[in-house]
Amino acid sequence: MSLTSSAWIFLNILLLLPLVTPVSTASHAIPINGTCHDTCGTIPIKFPFGTGFGCGHPDFARYIKCSSGTLQFSTGTGIYTISSIDYPSSTIFVTDPLMSTCSSMQNSGSFSLDRASPFTITEDDIFVLLGCSTTSPVFDLDEELCDTGSGSRICRGLYSCKGVSGIGLPQNAPISTCCVYESPRGLGSGYALDLPKLQCSSYTSISGFGDDAGDPMQWKFGISLQYNDSYSSDKCKDCEASGGLCGFAGLDQSFACICRNGVNSSNNCLGRGFAWSGTVGLKIQMEMVLGGCFGSYTRLTEVKRYRLH
Repeated sequence: MSLTSSAWIFLNILLLLPLVTPVSTASHAIPINGTCHDTCGTIPIKFPFGTGFGCGHPDFARYIKCSSGTLQFSTGTGIYTISSIDYPSSTIFVTDPLMSTCSSMQNSGSFSLDRASPFTITEDDIFVLLGCSTTSPVFDLDEELCDTGSGSRICRGLYSCKGVSGIGLPQNAPISTCCVYESPRGLGSGYALDLPKLQCSSYTSISGFGDDAGDPMQWKFGISLQYNDSYSSDKCKDCEASGGLCGFAGLDQSFACICRNGVNSSNNCLGRGFAWSGTVGLKIQMEMVLGGCFGSYTRLTEVKRYRLH
């Protein structure tokens, strides 16, 4: 083959590469390696969770994602940071940046759980409404929505914090505007804490009292959510045992095993070869094209055959 002919073929291949490459990458119905990870920041990610769309179980993908190394939980009322996942107890711990704590109190947004979500409020959570109007429905004696027993101690502790000034109250204000809210108990998914409707300025959730229950600065503030752990399957376990990550693909969101080398499978990653995609695939294409132009025409034929495979 003459140099002129080789140069002509090389030029045409360069022009065709942008058109051919999308055909190959479009065949990946789920994200390739680089999108799904087994960690997000310092948090290990295991099924049914995933780090992005196509990763983990589809019922969780709409609520959980990894953004810039931060694992996030989304509901209709906002996006919250997941600080930890306890897999043995099937619990995630989330924090609301607008939720009040002893050191910082502020007007909060509402908090809700979608009825269809696989998450429920745990019994460990103690929700406290702060700065409520005296006409708030939570104080309706017929409803018994506030814990007036041990709840009074919690309210006194919170109102002793200097941060209470952030919601317009003096330190050690009367606890008549505070309510340890009983409503979350047993409601599961579909729970909504609607502060405007309840006529309260702020809320907090206490998941533990630390080493000193009398010192609210030692209390652990945040929301513990139980998740449904019945999504595991033998197919997913087989995928993970082969080094893959469990995910889903297609309009029917069917199971897919996402292999670390970029190949996606319907079962596991055993015996899966290298997938040509992205910059690595382009590098191999160029090496083979150059070989075809300045070496043998057979190399050029290989490029066409593999790209159309």
